[in-house]
Amino acid sequence: MQVSLPDAVTARFIEERVRSHVRYTLAREWEDLKPAQMLEAVALAVRDLLAEGALETERRFRAAKPRRVYYLSIEYLIGRSLSNNLRNLGIYELCATTLRRLGVELDDLLELEPDAALGNGGLGRLAACFLDSLATQGYAATGYGINYENGLFRQEIVDGRQAEQPESWRAFGSPWLLRRPEEAVEVPIGGSIEHHTSPTGRYRAVWKDWRSVLGVPSDLPIVGYGGQTVSFLRLYSAHSVRDLDLAAFDRGGYLKAVEERIDDETISRVLYPSDAEEAGRALRLRQEYFFVACAIRDIVRRFEAEHGDLGDLADYVAIQLNDTHPTLAIPEMMRLLVDDRGLGWEQAWHITERVFSYTNHTLMSEALETWPVSLMERIIPRHLLIIYEINRRFIEQVHARWPGDGGRVDRMTLVRTGSETRISMANLAVIGCHRVNGVSRLHSALLRDRLFPDFAEMWPDRFCNKTNGVTPRRWLLAANPGLARLISDSVGDRWITDLDQLQGLSRFAKDRPFRDAFRTVKSGNKERLVRVIAEKTGENVDPRSLFDVQVKRIHEYKRQLLNVLRIAWDYIRITEDGWTPPIARTSIFAGKAAIGYVAAKETIRAILSVASVVNHDPRTAEFLRVVFVPDYRVTIAEAIMPAAELSEQISLAGTEASGTGNMKMALNGALTIGTLDGANIEIREAVGPERFFHFGLTVEEVRDTAVRGVHRPHELLAADPVLARVMESFRVGRWSPDGSGVSQWVYQRLVEHGDQYMLLADFSDYVRAQDEVAALYADPDAWTEAAVHNVAGMGGFSSDRTIREYADDIWAAHPVNGWDRE
Repeated sequence: MQVSLPDAVTARFIEERVRSHVRYTLAREWEDLKPAQMLEAVALAVRDLLAEGALETERRFRAAKPRRVYYLSIEYLIGRSLSNNLRNLGIYELCATTLRRLGVELDDLLELEPDAALGNGGLGRLAACFLDSLATQGYAATGYGINYENGLFRQEIVDGRQAEQPESWRAFGSPWLLRRPEEAVEVPIGGSIEHHTSPTGRYRAVWKDWRSVLGVPSDLPIVGYGGQTVSFLRLYSAHSVRDLDLAAFDRGGYLKAVEERIDDETISRVLYPSDAEEAGRALRLRQEYFFVACAIRDIVRRFEAEHGDLGDLADYVAIQLNDTHPTLAIPEMMRLLVDDRGLGWEQAWHITERVFSYTNHTLMSEALETWPVSLMERIIPRHLLIIYEINRRFIEQVHARWPGDGGRVDRMTLVRTGSETRISMANLAVIGCHRVNGVSRLHSALLRDRLFPDFAEMWPDRFCNKTNGVTPRRWLLAANPGLARLISDSVGDRWITDLDQLQGLSRFAKDRPFRDAFRTVKSGNKERLVRVIAEKTGENVDPRSLFDVQVKRIHEYKRQLLNVLRIAWDYIRITEDGWTPPIARTSIFAGKAAIGYVAAKETIRAILSVASVVNHDPRTAEFLRVVFVPDYRVTIAEAIMPAAELSEQISLAGTEASGTGNMKMALNGALTIGTLDGANIEIREAVGPERFFHFGLTVEEVRDTAVRGVHRPHELLAADPVLARVMESFRVGRWSPDGSGVSQWVYQRLVEHGDQYMLLADFSDYVRAQDEVAALYADPDAWTEAAVHNVAGMGGFSSDRTIREYADDIWAAHPVNGWDRE
C-alpha cells in the first residue's frame, strides 16, 4: 500500500502551517487573533494538505487513464468540513493536541464553522455520502453543482410559525473553496434560432443573439478515509459578463445600469427558489441549465485535454444524473457534440446514451419535473429543438414497436400537451440514459412497474436497483465517537471501510458488560442532545425518557401529523382516562418546510401548538414532552442521530423512495417504527422483523383502497371511537389555545379534505405499534439487546456498498490505487 499523505504530518508541521497562514494569509499577529480567524488559519493549514493530496491523486489518475465518474446533483448537504477532513486524514487527535499546546481548543473551533449551505434534504446528503465513498475507495470521480450564496434558508420559529431568514454561509468567504477563474465557462442564455441547410442538404441550426453568463468554478476538496485520494466537488457561481452601462448610470438610471448584471448573478444566489410565481420558475430553469452547461463543457474540456478523440468519450466518461434536475445535461451534450464539434446526430446520440445514467428519487407526480415549452423557448431555444428531435426519433421507435398504440405514445412522449404544453424531464432522462435506477428494492420495483412500465417493457435491461447507503465515517465514526470506540474495541476497526464487519457485534447482544457500555454511550449522547435542545428551544427534557425522533423534510407524505395524532391520544388518555404510561417519552421533531408549501408550514404550526399544550400541563409533565428543533441541518443531525432511540419512518407505503435517516438512526442504535416503505423493508429484513415495529397498510392495500375509493374519513371515525375522540379534540380547537385555528386546520385537512396520505386508516395500528415500543423500552436489557442487533445488521447500508454497485453495474469504473476491497 502506498504511503498516504498524513504519514508525513507532525505536530511541528501543523503548527508551522497554522502560524504561516496567520501571518501571511490573514496578516495578523498571533496574540490579536479572534476565534473565527483561528478557525480560518487551521482550515487553511488543513487545506494545504488536501491540495497536496489532490495533486498527487490527479497524477495517479492521469497515469492510469481510468473511466472517470462525474456526479451531477443540484444540491449537496455537506455539513461542516474541518472535523470530517481531520478524521479522514487521520490527524484529528494530532491536531487537537497541537492546538491545545498553543492554547486553542479544537472542539471550540469546530463549533464556529458554518454548515455549507449547498443542500436541503436527503437528496443532497446522499450526494455528500457518495462523494465520501468515491474518494475513500479510490475512484476517479468529480462532483458538479452550484456554489449557492445563500442556500435554502435559515429556519427560525417566531410566534409558533416557521420564519425564513437568509442562510449566508459564505458571507465572509470559505477557506475550503479553491477558486478557478481561469477555467470559467461562458454559458449562452436566450436568443433565437436560425435554420440553415448546407449544399449537401444537411440541416443546421444556428443559435444567435444570446447573452452570456459566466460560470466561475470553485473546487471543494473531498478527502477519502486514509487520505490516499482527494477529489473535488466543483461548484459554479454565476457572474455577469456585461459591462456596466456608464451612460445610463450618469443619466441617473442607476437601477437600469445594474439590474441585468444582478439578474445574471441571481442564478447562484439561492437554492430552490420558490416556483409559485413565473419569475421563480424561470430562475429554477436557468439554474438547472446553467449548472449542467458548465458541467458538460468542463467534462468535455477535460476529456479532450487527456484523450482527444470525442468518439472515445463513452469509454472514459460516466455521468450520473442525481434525479431529474440535471436532465438538461442530455440535450446540452447533444448540442455540444453536434453544433460545436460537428458530429453527426446518430454518432452523438450513441455517445450520449452510453455516457449518461439516471437515478430516480421519487414516485410523486408533483416532484417529477416538467417545464413549459414557452419558458424553455425563451431561455434555451436550441435545447428545446434538440428535445423535439430526440422525441421525434424516439416516437418513431415506439410506433415501429407498437403500431397504432396511441395511448402508449401519449404516455411515453416527451411533449405533454394540455392546457399548457410541457416537456417531461423524467421521460427525457429515461430515453437518454443507458441505465435507470431506483434507490430501494421496493422503489425500483414501483419505478419499473408503475411509473415507467412502457419504458421497462421497451428496455427491460435498462432498469435496476441501487439501494441507498450512508457513510459510516460521518455518521458513526465522527458523529458517535463513543459508540465507534466501543465497536472497534469489540470487533476491530475494519468496519470503518467495511461495514459488514458490524455483524460481529451480534455475539455481544446478550453480553451484560457490553450492553452496559452500550447504554452508557447512548446516555452520554442523550445528555449532549438535551443541552442542544435547551440551547435551541429553551425546553428542558428528561434524558431518562425514550427519545422518539422524527427528523426530516416536512411533507404531507412523510406524515408528521400521524405522530402528532398519537401524541394527542397519549395526552387525552392520561388527562381524561387516568392512564399511566409505562415509560416517559420525549417526541423530537425537526425539519424545514418549503417556503411555498402551505400544508407543510401548517404542519409545523400543529406540532408547536400541540407541544405548547402538552409541555405546560403538569398532569403530563412526568410522561410527555414535545420539542421542535429549528433549522435542521447536518450539524443538528450529528447531535440527534446518536441520541435517537426510536426512529419514526412512518410515510404512507409506496411514497418514500428510500430514506437515509432511517439508516443513520439504526446505525447508531435506534429501533425503527415504520411502514413497509422505501428502505424500511430492507432494514427490517437485516435487523430482524422482531426488532422492527411494523404497522400500517402495505403498498398493495394502499393501491386497492385508492382504486376502490373506500378511504372515507367520516366512516373511519364512526368505526373507531379512539380516532373519533382524537379528531374531535382537533375539531373543537383544543390544540389552539392561542385561537390560531391550527387545531381545526388539522381536522379539516384530514377529515374534510379527504386525508390523501391515509393517516386515519393507519392510526389505530400505529398506536398499537407504539404501545409495543413502550412495553419493550420498559425492559432496558431487552431494548438494548435489540438495539445492538440493529447496529450489527446495518452492514449492507454503507454508501461504500452502494458506490461499488454503481461502479460495477452502471459505470464500469474501477478504483485506482485506492481502498483495498479485500
